[in-house]
Order: sequence, then structure tokens, then C-alpha cells
Amino acid sequence: MDFAAPLVLENARVRLRPLDATDFEALKAVAFEPALWDFTLVRADDPVGLAAWLRDALAERAAGQRYPFAIIDLASGQLAGSTSYYAVSADEQRLSIGYTFVGTAFQRTGLNRAAKHLLLTYAFEQLNCERVELETDARNAKSREAMRRMGAIEEGTLRSHRWTQQHHRRDTVIFSLIRPEWPALRNSVFQEFEARG
Repeated sequence: MDFAAPLVLENARVRLRPLDATDFEALKAVAFEPALWDFTLVRADDPVGLAAWLRDALAERAAGQRYPFAIIDLASGQLAGSTSYYAVSADEQRLSIGYTFVGTAFQRTGLNRAAKHLLLTYAFEQLNCERVELETDARNAKSREAMRRMGAIEEGTLRSHRWTQQHHRRDTVIFSLIRPEWPALRNSVFQEFEARG
């Protein structure tokens, strides 16, 4: 994956474009909801935390470690959150999708699923991935259910896996999708985006 390339993905519902330092003000409109950060490794629910989060995201892209996107809701034209590719391994033909947050006003609207459709399509059909991984805090039932609804398989739990900024030692639940599963998921779970995109 070329981390320097300006990758833009779009369907009828959402546009994913590279996150930029100029997105700070728009991110403030959706990021300052404390509940968004209850189960994350870091908090970005105030100007200092958000500035650090954005700085780290852009530095990780420059280092070839993470490709952060801005999630643009096409219905309103607003920036609705962010998501990323990370842990990209061309040799192993796998990557992870994560660092995702979507503002409360855009949750349960199909926007996140539309974004995942774009990310999975590009991963399997352009990057030729064999495996895509997702992970979440074991306490985050909402995230786990969303991953199941999109067809991801829960593989297990890494116990006492990581420290969060909230000084909690989290258990991390791992989900995955693999290439043989993708055509059926594309034509069922993500069918509406295929038809319109």
C-alpha cells in the first residue's frame, strides 16, 4: 500500500478521503462526545486530546504505519468521524481496520457500514488481501455486535492485552474476514452499496 498516495473511496452513502491537519475544526464537531472514547486506547474528547490524536494519526501515516481517513457523510456533506487501515502487511496479504469513531448523530444510520464496505472492497479487490482483521475492547458490546452484523467472525480474546489511557487493562476481542468469505458478504450484507455504488 502506498501511504503517500491520496486514496479516495466513495459509494452513494459515504466518501473516505485522507485525513488532514486542516480537519481539526470539523473533527471538533463530532469528537467531543465523551462516550465515543469509553473503550478506546486514547481519549480525544477535548481540544488537547484531539490535537494529539490527529498529530499521531498523521505521523503514523508519514511513517507508513497507518492510513487514516476522514469519513464524509454525503447526505449532509459533513465530516462524521474517522477510520483507518493499519498493520498492513503486503507479504502476509493482510491488514487491520480500526481507529474508527463516528459521531453520535451519524451512528445507526448505515454510514459506518457503508464506510466498511469501501474499506473491505479496496482491501480484498485492490490490495489483494487474504485477511482483514478488526479488534475491539471486550467491554464494547456495541462494537462487537456491529462487527458481527457485517459478517466478521469472532476469533477469540487476547486477555489483559493493552493499557488504555484510562488506566484500564483491556481484553481485546479479535474479529476477521477472509477472502473466500468476501463475495458472499459483498452480495448480501453489503448488497445495497454494491447496487448504488
